[in-house]
Amino acid sequence: MADTKLSKLATRFIDAWNSQDVDQVLACYTDDVSYWDPGTRGEGIQGQDALRRYLSRLFEAWKMHWSLREVYALQEGEGAAVLWRATLQKASGGAAVEVNGMDLVLLAGDRIRRNDVYFDRAVLAPLLGPSS
Repeated sequence: MADTKLSKLATRFIDAWNSQDVDQVLACYTDDVSYWDPGTRGEGIQGQDALRRYLSRLFEAWKMHWSLREVYALQEGEGAAVLWRATLQKASGGAAVEVNGMDLVLLAGDRIRRNDVYFDRAVLAPLLGPSS
């Protein structure tokens, strides 16, 4: 897969997440997607139905905006390491934080079959308060 095509897919992926529209985000993933981020509590999510439920709760609780920084293709274009910067804020308002992170993305055609998200969740502490 050409780096240009991979960059376009990464941009489409980031744009979908920035929309915070569950259906638009799910259109980027295969039906049998495997998804993990620090908020999935180590268990990860399997399949679009479970991802739909997770995203619905996530987008209800958080305002998020990602900016694409860099894309590094994996061997033979099977995926990429996608570096990003995000601004995160509770949906109810208040302070926002910025964080750098990375997605490890494995592809099936032009859709994501596996997505592992990495960032330092400690940056969220000021937004979560002492009871979270």
